[in-house]
This record gives sequence, structure tokens and C-alpha cells, in this order.
Amino acid sequence: MLDMKDYYEILGITKTASAEDIKKAFRALAHKYHPDKKGGDEAKFKELSEAYAVLSDKKKRSEYDTYGRTFTGGGAGGNAGGASGFNGFDFSNFTQGFDGSGANGAEFDLGDIFGDIFGGGGQRRARRGRDISIDVEIPFKDAIFGTERRMLISKLTTCDTCAGSGAKKGTGMVTCATCNGKGQMKESRNTFFGTFTSQRSCPTCKGRGEVPKEICPVCRGDGVLKKQEEIHVVIPAGAENGEMIRMPGRGEAAPGASAGDLYVKIHVKSDKLFTRDGMNLVTALSVKLSDALLGGEYRIHTLDGETALQIPTGVTQGEFLRIRGKGVPSSRGSRGDLLVRIDIEFPKKLSKGAREAIERLRKEGL
Repeated sequence: MLDMKDYYEILGITKTASAEDIKKAFRALAHKYHPDKKGGDEAKFKELSEAYAVLSDKKKRSEYDTYGRTFTGGGAGGNAGGASGFNGFDFSNFTQGFDGSGANGAEFDLGDIFGDIFGGGGQRRARRGRDISIDVEIPFKDAIFGTERRMLISKLTTCDTCAGSGAKKGTGMVTCATCNGKGQMKESRNTFFGTFTSQRSCPTCKGRGEVPKEICPVCRGDGVLKKQEEIHVVIPAGAENGEMIRMPGRGEAAPGASAGDLYVKIHVKSDKLFTRDGMNLVTALSVKLSDALLGGEYRIHTLDGETALQIPTGVTQGEFLRIRGKGVPSSRGSRGDLLVRIDIEFPKKLSKGAREAIERLRKEGL
């Protein structure tokens, strides 16, 4: 016996659901399970699409309600009516936009549904220039207090001669004959659901809808050209190793579109004296055994200069002493602390007098 699928249950609706209810249910579930989204489920998505293909078509829905299957393709109960199922179906087309009709002329507006998932009623996202990244190495202290860097990078930039239009100075633009000024080209594709139409940018005008009447001799009509550009990078205080700084619009230019972004990856050099622990800095201080026992005062290096540090009586090996406000600055104006790890210097050799003194301490139980 054939395993009949309950399409109403798959979409979470009742048999009395209206066409609008079916569309809303499919829209919500397709948004959740689409395989291109994080946490998507391709198998579940195919099942939902199969259910929608049947229930959104009046003729198929009537057949399904009557017989539990359809005879015009895409129904339950196996390959009824010659339907080939979903094997080999290219779901990547869902991201391209739809404005076609379903199998046997049955229409269902997937462009409207997938516009909620991909934006713009199924249209492709607006073109923009390419994102680029560069690496910057800075000293440890500069990462803590912030710094600035100026550097030359080679990238595609807007042509200064034609201001990015691609047209020779003094001439204008004309409507693109390839796409008739639409900037988009339609392509039809036959699928299990029927014929769908996807759109892509016109290769002649690159999506602008117009082309130069006479091309710019500098950029040869591209509107962009590769050249060196000076970049001013502001590295904020507290920058961490591996941190990325995003500079919107400072990436590569694209004709008739916004520029991409520039990403600056920070590489912080290690320091001989300091390491970082969140908003705190960590350093080490060697302390004589006698000072560890009796206490004392030491001069210690901080990133702000030298400062005095009081060693308390009886400090232990590996203990941390805190100097407040000498750590990493925060965006709120406060600063972390400097943590000083105590390393007690134990003498390898003892003089006669030192040995006698320690023997007396041992007799006292110390």
C-alpha cells in the first residue's frame, strides 16, 4: 500500500484553509527551513514545497482531496501521473526570483513568498563593489592606547575623469539596447513546478540600464580603474590581536553601485614585559626572599611609566598584586588594572651567616 502524505498536516493547516492561508503557512515554514538559511532543513523544505505545489493549485488540490493523490504531477502516492518527484530539482533557483507559472499553466507566486526570505520580491540583492581586507601589525602599547596608520593600497576606485559614469567628458549616457534600460535580463528555466523566470544583471550595462554614448578614454567605459589610494586607519584603544576593523565604503568601487567595505585585521606584537587578560594587563616582578618575608617597596614598570609598589609582609610565590587603573582603557573611559605576579627569588647558595639565620628561624617554627 502506498504511503500517503498529509499535505495539510505538513503545512500545519486544516482542509478548509483558504488559498491565502496556504500561502501564509508555506511562507512561514519555508522561511524557517530553507536550506540556504542557518539551521535549515533541505528534506523538510522539499516536503513543504511539494505540499504547497499541490494545495496552491485548485485542480491538484481537488484531485488530492478526492483521491489522496494527483494526476497532473507533484501529488502524493508516489509518481502519480508521471510526476518525477524532487530528485535532481535545483532549489538554488529559489534565490533567483520567480514570476512564472506552475505546471500545466497553474500559477503560484513564489516570487512573493521568497521575497520575504531573500528580500526585494525575489530580486537579486543590489550590486556593490568587492570587499577587501588588509593586515596591519602594531606594537603592544599602540594596541592598548590606540594609534593611527596611513598606508597605500591598490584597488579599484571610481574614475575621476568621468566620475564613475564611464562616459567621455562632455558626453552623456544612452539607454542600454540589450535590456531596454531595465538593467536586468530574464531567463526561463523548466523545473518540476513548471517554468520559472529568474533575473540577472544585464552584462552590457552591468545593471545600470544605460551605457556611455562615448566611452571615457581613461577607464575605457568601465567607470572604475585600479590605482593606489592612501587609507587612514584609526585603531581604537584596547584593540585585540586578530580584531577586524570595518571601514564601510572604503573597499573596491563598482560601476553604478556603492563601493564595498574595507576590513583591517589587527596583528598585535607581543611584549617582553606585559600580556593581556581581558581588560587587565599582567606582568611579573622578582622579589627577594627577605622582602617577601618582611615586605618592602619596589619600582615597577607600567605602560604609563614607573610607579611604586608596596610588597606586603609574607607575600607568597605566584601571588598577584593589583595596581588599579593601569590596565586596558575601555570605550566608557574607565581602565582595567595591572596585575603583578610575584616571583620570589630563592638563593641557590647561602653564606654561613645566612644559613645560621635560617636555622634560627627553623627552630622558631618558621
